[in-house]
Amino acid sequence: MAITGAFNDADSPSQGNIRRATIDKYSALGDYIDQINKPDNRDLLVKTFGDQGITGFLKLTGAVKAAGTNDQVQWWEETRLHQVQKYTVSGSAIAAGESQTITVGSNDTNVRVGDVVLLRGGERAYVSATTPGTSFVIKHLLESNLPELPVGSGEFAIIGNLYAQGTDQPSEFFESNVIKRTNDYMILKEVYKVSGSQATNIGWINLGNGDYRWYLKNEADTRQRFMDKREMMMLLGQKVTQNDAALSGISGSEGYFAAIADRGINVTGGAMTALTDFDALIKEFDKQGANPEYALYVNRTQDLAIDDMLAAAGHTASGGTTTGLAANFGAFNNDSDMAVKLGFKSFTRGGYTFHKHDWKLLNDPTLLGSAQEFVGAAIPLSTVVDPQSGDRNPSLELNYKASNGYSREMEHWITGSVLGASTDGNDFAQFNYRSEVCLVTRGANRHALITA
Repeated sequence: MAITGAFNDADSPSQGNIRRATIDKYSALGDYIDQINKPDNRDLLVKTFGDQGITGFLKLTGAVKAAGTNDQVQWWEETRLHQVQKYTVSGSAIAAGESQTITVGSNDTNVRVGDVVLLRGGERAYVSATTPGTSFVIKHLLESNLPELPVGSGEFAIIGNLYAQGTDQPSEFFESNVIKRTNDYMILKEVYKVSGSQATNIGWINLGNGDYRWYLKNEADTRQRFMDKREMMMLLGQKVTQNDAALSGISGSEGYFAAIADRGINVTGGAMTALTDFDALIKEFDKQGANPEYALYVNRTQDLAIDDMLAAAGHTASGGTTTGLAANFGAFNNDSDMAVKLGFKSFTRGGYTFHKHDWKLLNDPTLLGSAQEFVGAAIPLSTVVDPQSGDRNPSLELNYKASNGYSREMEHWITGSVLGASTDGNDFAQFNYRSEVCLVTRGANRHALITA
């Protein structure tokens, strides 16, 4: 009978071999020891690209959160108090003369007999006859000819009316109107998985508080990516009009940029580099009855262009405002220090205060910085009065589905059989994320989008 031990001489160093401390033998010993030495590991994770989260825009611009209980949000916006009369001249120009018959085209007839309209050039004319939905006739108030009306579309301001003594009251009257706007909710989802084995592995990197489990980093990054994408969809989302089977059942949702592009102020041609550019924008704000305070969220090119513009005008940055310019800090409780802490620098032009803030989203080359299409946005820091209820509402509102204690603003749950989950027998933990939200942009006519 033979008994063989488990020890194998081939697995061990040779025994009884005298090693002398000569340099060449010591080097060989060092080569051997290097295989068992602990690496000189630095366990702190280097934030190579800084804080990469891009959320925060909606919060800093005053957007509030509100629960919704339908698949669609609706709100109401008032029309202008004073109407204009639009018209269309087709075929050939209407010759100059004491009287002109003007076709309304596809526009409504807003003038009444007796109204006085203001023409371009300052001419005033009297409406002597109307054919609802078709045309109207105007006559010059002076012994002069009305100017020629060229081919194309135009509009007259209705500045008042004139009636003779003893005449009746107008037979027609104006009634204020409102515009109903709607936006659908959108559903966003994300997932991350870790196996039971990986969940128990310890790595070389300290993720904080002495925790070296790498899956925690992945789960935190997945959550941040999900929140970033949710905010980007509220900024860049569009209503789906494509009739394609792949998009069946998806309505999409109007994002902030789409709302401004459709019914707001659009500044094209890239960064605004001169005070005259801001003057032109301010004139548009005046037309829209804009709020005196705006947040300018801009990319780095526009940010530097504003600094250069103010420097050329003899103003230099000083804390939260610029010297020589009395900025209004009503949006920050009249505290310029609060504006500075939130990352805003401010200046005033033409009675408007602009609070400038760098927008990381537009600079990130993996996000909107790659397209280089969007330069920035001007957001009024104000509330909007609802014409139906009289309630004051913020310009931007983040809505999420919720009812009876159940909220779909930011759902998070774990499935599987790992890390406390017990939904099934799968040897992993699946982290699930879901959100059903939409953005309401009230008074988009007072917002401005700057694009290339």
